[in-house]
Amino acid sequence: MIVVTGATGNVGRALVRMLTEGGHAEGGQAEARVPVAAEARVPVTPEGRVPVTVTAVARHITDADVPPGVRAVAADLAEPAGLRDAFDGAEALFLLVAGEDPHGILEAAKTAGIRRVVLLSSQGAATRPEVYGHPRLFEAAVRESGLDWTVLRSGGMAGNALAWAESIRTRREAAAPFGDVGLPFVDPEDVAAVAAAVLRDPDAHRGATYTLTGPAPTTPRERAAAIAAALGEPVRFTEQTPEEAHAQMARFMPLPVVEGTLAILGAPTDDERRVSPDVAHVLGRAPGTFAAWAERNVAAFR
Repeated sequence: MIVVTGATGNVGRALVRMLTEGGHAEGGQAEARVPVAAEARVPVTPEGRVPVTVTAVARHITDADVPPGVRAVAADLAEPAGLRDAFDGAEALFLLVAGEDPHGILEAAKTAGIRRVVLLSSQGAATRPEVYGHPRLFEAAVRESGLDWTVLRSGGMAGNALAWAESIRTRREAAAPFGDVGLPFVDPEDVAAVAAAVLRDPDAHRGATYTLTGPAPTTPRERAAAIAAALGEPVRFTEQTPEEAHAQMARFMPLPVVEGTLAILGAPTDDERRVSPDVAHVLGRAPGTFAAWAERNVAAFR
């Protein structure tokens, strides 16, 4: 059994779907579909591997949030003692960086019999360790856990553009700082597809750390234009000052994270600008473009 934490989020929801339906990342070229065992609604590989079941975990989740055949368990990574039911009987764990006690989470996993973990971390753990200490703490705990592990360091995600949904719906306007600074945002579906591939074939990815990006840098101005193209209507882009963006982000993000995020958006390092080959390496195809993500999610902006 595979436990997917954060199962109601952009990556977790897609991962649950891919594991149970043998799906592909819609943001790019289709992968070969994997047959599904009808009685368990889980993939069986062409090599005839024994199918697994999936448990979807989030703080607020019900059976209505998951596909048929998936067990939904409400649990909080901030409370490792309450994870026993979620982890019981599992052999693999897809883990988010959440809560303050990664060692407690991993100890609960080991006690339940979990043998391998795939951690969704952040590219900032490598490029800005002084700011992204929380992901680094989780990475260190995973590597020291005694479990088989793979770390996925995601760059900025295309789904962050959903922060524009209301302003584009109501005013056809998108606002962001550093309008002409490009970063290779990654489609969350590609992050989920890489996680699914790693969970299906752990021997090929044991001990690996992958950096996940999109196929090319795009600027905020270009991303707004891509959404406009998907809508078939103009969207006005307004460049915020760093101070305006700081004030807006500070409403829902800790100040160190706000400052680190603005530093990446405004003055990215060479590594943060660079397109990683890892999505293509794992999936055997190029990562999906931001334009494809916008077309697939255009309903959010109508």
